[in-house]
Formats: sequence, C-alpha cells, structure tokens
Amino acid sequence: MSLGLLSAAYIIAGVLFVFALAGLSKQESARRGNKFGMVGMAIALVATILTIDPHAYVYILIAMVIGALIGTRVALKVEMTGMPELIASLHSLVGLAAVIVGYNTFIHILALGNMASLDSMLKIELTEIYLGVFIGGVTFTGSIVAFGKLRGIITSKALCLPGRNIMNLTAIILVLAGMVLFVIMGGNLIILAVMTVISFLLGLHLVAAIGGADMPVVISMLNSYSGWAAAAAGFMLSNDLLIITGALVGSSGAILSYIMCQAMNRSFISVILGGFGGTKQCAVDIDYGEYREMSIDEVAELLKNSKSIVITPGYGMAVAQAQYPVADITRKLRERGINVRFGIHPVAGRLPGHMNVLLAEAKVPYDIVLEMDEINEDFPDTDVVLVIGANDTVNPSAKEDPNSPIAGMPVLEVWKAQTVINFKRSMNPGYAGVQNPLFFKENSYMCFGDAKATVEEILKKI
Repeated sequence: MSLGLLSAAYIIAGVLFVFALAGLSKQESARRGNKFGMVGMAIALVATILTIDPHAYVYILIAMVIGALIGTRVALKVEMTGMPELIASLHSLVGLAAVIVGYNTFIHILALGNMASLDSMLKIELTEIYLGVFIGGVTFTGSIVAFGKLRGIITSKALCLPGRNIMNLTAIILVLAGMVLFVIMGGNLIILAVMTVISFLLGLHLVAAIGGADMPVVISMLNSYSGWAAAAAGFMLSNDLLIITGALVGSSGAILSYIMCQAMNRSFISVILGGFGGTKQCAVDIDYGEYREMSIDEVAELLKNSKSIVITPGYGMAVAQAQYPVADITRKLRERGINVRFGIHPVAGRLPGHMNVLLAEAKVPYDIVLEMDEINEDFPDTDVVLVIGANDTVNPSAKEDPNSPIAGMPVLEVWKAQTVINFKRSMNPGYAGVQNPLFFKENSYMCFGDAKATVEEILKKI
C-alpha cells in the first residue's frame, strides 16, 4: 500500500474513532458508537498489515489468530460485574506493550550504531523512548494492582505507608534526573532499566495507596494513562494512527476522570499523584449500635402504600443480576400510579456508568433514571428509598464524619427520606472497608438475603 493510501486509511479510521467516542457518550447511541469503533479498527488493521513485508504475514496472522481467540473467549465469558477487572487487565497489557516497544526501539537504535552522533532528532527519539517506557511501566503495574483490588485478591483498603508522598516525589525526581542523563549520554541501558524498575514500583504504590471507594476514578485515570502510553508507542513507531488513538483515549480518559473528581469532591492533581485519600484513607472501626430488620411482606406492603419511591442501586445489584426483577417491580408500582425513580451515584458500581448500563439492559425508561445532583434534593419528600446493593455511595459518614476514609465525597442523601430499606446479604462493610451508619438510623431497616431472590419475592407480593 502506498504512503498516500495508508495516510488516507488512517485518517478515516481516526474519524471513525472520534464518532465512536461521541456515540459512547449517550446510552441511546452507544451501540452505534461501538460499531464505528469496530469498523475503524478493522480499517486500521488491514491498512497496517498491507504495509509490512509479505514474508512477515505468517507471524502477523498467527499473532492475530491467537489474540482473536483469547479475546473472543474472554468477551463471551465475562459478565457485566467483571467488566471493571477486564478493563484493568487490558490497561496493563497496553502499558506492557509500551514498555516492550520502548526497549525494542532503543535496541534498534543501538544496532544502527548512530549513538555517537547526538543530533536533535536522536535526542527527541531518546526522550520518546524514556517517557514511553515510564508511562507504560506505571500503567502496567498500576493496572495490575487495580485488577487485584477489583477481583478481591488485594485488599480494597488504602496502603497507608509513612511518608508516602515524599516517596512518590523522590521517585519522580529520580525519573526526571535519569531522563536528563539518558539523553545527554546518548542512551544508556542501565539508566533505562533503573527507571523501568522505579516506574513499576511507582505504579504499584500509586494505586495501592487509593481506597476502594475511589477505584472507579482510578480505572478512569488508568484508561487515560494507557492512552498516553499508546501515543508514546506511536511516536516510537512513527505510526500516526497510534498517536491519534492514544491521544483520543488519553484525553477522553483524563476529562472523564476530571468530571468524576468534581462529582466526588476530589482533587484532579492529587489523583494523578496517587494519594488523594490522604491520611483519612485509613479506616477506623466504630460501634454504631443495633440495626433493625423488615420482612419481605412488610416491605411489599410499605411499597404498595407509598406515593414516592426512589431506588438507589449499587454493585450488589449487579452481582445478584437483580436489575430485571427490579425493573418489573418498577413497572408494577408505576401502573399503580406510584412515582418510582432511580438515583444513580457517579461512581455506583466499580465502573463509570455501570448502573446505567444494567438498568438500560432491563428496559428501565431513561427519563426516570436520575443522577445524584438531580435526585438529592427530592429525598426529604420521598416516602421510601430502596438501597439495593449500594453501600459507600449512600454512607452518611461522608457528610457527618470528617475523619472517615470517604469524608467529603458527595453521596446520595437517602437518610433524609421517610423510610429507607437496605437490601444486603450481611452487615459486612462496603468496598471502601468502612461501616455504614445509615444501617443503624431510626428510619432505616435491613432486608437480608440475595438481592434477586428478595426482589422477586417482593414482586410476587405486589
């Protein structure tokens, strides 16, 4: 394929990727956005393959077949509740790819033997290699820690090391000093290797230092990191499309992270530095007293006699796959003339938009699914709130306890309603690792059991 045709193909693919991002911004157009992205990637793959040496086709096809088989199997097997872990694992692969490309490019430059003539172009190439490996290393190990926290392999509580901010700052200073030496010396494998180890350790510490309640923001930020890692790999490979797509993913991920930080009252800069929990991230157990229970029959009767109901779903609803009976209950109650709406926290679940996707899947009308800022002022006039599998996003400690690990985080103020019913399997704390005083308030009741089975029983009673 000629250079002109390749550039045209890359431009078309880049435009399709822009359309894909635009489509994914709304639930109604998300399917169309996915299709744009798939077509764009197909064009990019075909165009790239046609530019390489025909003798390498066999190796490329073998790699593509293996990747396609693994990707297809994972995509068919993974459930919606496992999507955050899948995304974290994919981010780690992007980071590792950037590291490998960086080392491969550096070895290629060494093989050419032009390191002695340190011209401006070589300096630029060395800087690209250094930064690409650094960003890739941080993304690689940071995503592994995020995967472990989301899967439950690693505790969701923040790692509170003494002087952790000083350690992070020291690591950054060492990396910057190493980059200067690396470029001045015309490239040095030892400096590159030392920086790679530092980037791995920094990635591990940055994400380990963030508590579970803030992991959705971390996933979004790692998405941004993976984009910049891909862009860096594009510079090293002189691949325009990789630069374009990396910049798109990096910038959109950063914008999404900023929006989520605003919604959670967090500092965007401190997210990047990996310590926005501060010392408050270390949880302390408190005895809030005794909780009260309500039976399924009592819940069903309470719902039938209510005029206004708000449902606040969380990760527990996703795990139990209770969105379908919840949607059925919503329809039944609305047929009775009861005003039923949903309140969605910006980081409900473990992925931005997690709950919106589940409710759309269950055919819940878009117009009754409201964001936190839209629904919070209505809780004082609400008869009943059903908290289904949510915990940290409805925790009043964020408002009432300045020493809480989630202090300052905006939450759904469900405790202001007349009655709150909490659907949970047990009294175990939420993903942030802290107990929820909501469960012990006078107007709050527990309804224990599997969310799906419990909601189905309530549906029968209604």
